[in-house]
Amino acid sequence: MVAVDVFETVLRESIDRAQHALQLAQRDEQSLEEHQHAARLLDLLDRARAYDIDTTGWVEPSVLASVPISTGEGA
Repeated sequence: MVAVDVFETVLRESIDRAQHALQLAQRDEQSLEEHQHAARLLDLLDRARAYDIDTTGWVEPSVLASVPISTGEGA
């Protein structure tokens, strides 16, 4: 299906951009931007999971390890 291929391509490009932006924010110690890009990255990965898209290898393990995972409870 062409639509699925296009969706997956755009999703992958968006994940790449979010990952790069997150790395830049971390390097520049911009905590607000870091949290925003981390949230965007996690949102995109959730979207991929909802559509059963395998994102293995799309995000560097060190980047994923640096992202705080929130359960949405408490705060």
